[in-house]
Amino acid sequence: MPVFPAPEAVAALSRLDEPLPDTGRPDAETAALLREVAAPATVASTGPDYFGFVIGGTLPAARDADHWVTDHDQCAVGHVGSPAAAALERVAGAWVLDALDLPRGAAVAFGTSATAGGLSCLTAARHALLARQGWDFAACGLDGAPRLRLVVPETVHVTILKAARILGFGTDNLVRMPCTPAGTVDPARLPAFTDRDIVVLQAGEVNTGGFDPFAAVIPAARAAGAWVHVDGAFGLWARASARRALTEGVDGADSWTVDAHKWLQVPYDCGMAIVREPEWLARAMNAAAAYAEGQAGDQMHLCLEFSRRARGVPAWAALRSLGRDGIAAMVDRHCALAGRIADGLAALGLEVLNAPPPLNQVLARGRDDAETAAILAHVQGSGAAWFGPTMWHGRPAFRVSVSNWRTREAHADALVALVVAALDPSARRA
Repeated sequence: MPVFPAPEAVAALSRLDEPLPDTGRPDAETAALLREVAAPATVASTGPDYFGFVIGGTLPAARDADHWVTDHDQCAVGHVGSPAAAALERVAGAWVLDALDLPRGAAVAFGTSATAGGLSCLTAARHALLARQGWDFAACGLDGAPRLRLVVPETVHVTILKAARILGFGTDNLVRMPCTPAGTVDPARLPAFTDRDIVVLQAGEVNTGGFDPFAAVIPAARAAGAWVHVDGAFGLWARASARRALTEGVDGADSWTVDAHKWLQVPYDCGMAIVREPEWLARAMNAAAAYAEGQAGDQMHLCLEFSRRARGVPAWAALRSLGRDGIAAMVDRHCALAGRIADGLAALGLEVLNAPPPLNQVLARGRDDAETAAILAHVQGSGAAWFGPTMWHGRPAFRVSVSNWRTREAHADALVALVVAALDPSARRA
C-alpha cells in the first residue's frame, strides 16, 4: 500500500457518509466496508518508509498483547478491576524506570499520551508547590491561592501550551527561557528561579532532537525550591542507548513524560507520566469512591482516567520482547540512520539545520523556500515515503523522524533518492 493514501482513496471515504440504519446491518457487511473503503485510505505509519511525527511501528509482541487486552476487555482501574492487568502494568512501570534509569519507586501512570501525562505531572507539581506554601489545593482550589509561574523553553512543545491553557496559567503568562540557535535552553540566560516555579525542560526538541542542559538547569531550579518537569516524549529513550550522555542530570527532575507509542513501538495510545514522589501524583489524581476504593498505586489513582483500558500491557510485552539490549540497539540504529539521511541531503546541497543530528530527527530545507515546498510535495505525493513540514527560525523546513523498528539503511537511502527525484525531473522519470 502507499505510505500516504492516493486522492481517489480519500475521495472514496464519502461512501461512509450514510444515515444511521433503522435496522442493524450484518457484521460481515460492516467489516467489508472497513476493508474496502477505510483500509485504502489509511496511512502506512507502521511501515519502514514513514518518517513523520516520530511515530513508531508496532512490535509483534506488543500487537499480540494489545489483542489480549481487547479480547479480555478489562476495566483496568486497579487490582479490583483486573488483578492480571494491575500486575502487568506494575511490572511494566518498574521496567520503564529500570530502562530509563530514573528513580526507583517513582509513580508510573499509563495514560493516553505525553499530552495527558504532562497535564498530570503539571497538576501534581501544582499540588506540591502550593502545599509547600501552606495551601491545600485539593480542598481550596485556585481562588486565593499563592500564584505560581510556569517557566518553559522558547521552543516549548504545543502539548505543554495546551496544559497551560487547561490548568489556567494562560499562555501569555508563561515565563520563556531563551534558547540557543539549536533550540535548547541557554544556561547562560536562565531566569531567577523561585519556590513558586514549575520549570519545564525538553529531552528531544521536536524539530532538532536537541536536549536541554539538565545538569546546569535542574540543580539551580531545585535549589530554589522549584519543581522541574521533563517533557521527553521520544527523547527520553536516548537514556537507554549509547546517546545516554545527552540526558546527563535528567534524573534529578521531579517528573517526566515519555511515550511508548513512539520509540517503544507499541500501538496507539500509550504514554507515561512519571513522578518522583508518588504522593503528589496520587493527591492530584485520586479517584477513590465508596464502591471502588482501590489500593495505593492503582492506576485509577495515578491517571486522568477512572475507567481505562489496560494500555500498559503492550508496553510490558514490548519491553520483555526487546530487553535492555534490544532497546539500545534500536535507538542507536535509528540515530545512525538519521545521520545517514542527513549526510545524503547535505551531499545534494540542501541545508541540514541540525547537522550532525543529535538524535533521530533530521531538520532540513532546500536552497530556497520554493525548493523546500517542491521536495515536500514530491515526497508526500509519491506514495513511497512521507515526512512533514515545519517552521524553523521563521522559514519553512521539513522534518524527517526515524523511529520505526522496521526501518533499515535501504529505506533511508530510498528516501534520499526520492529527494533526488524531487530536485531532478530526469531522475524522477527514470
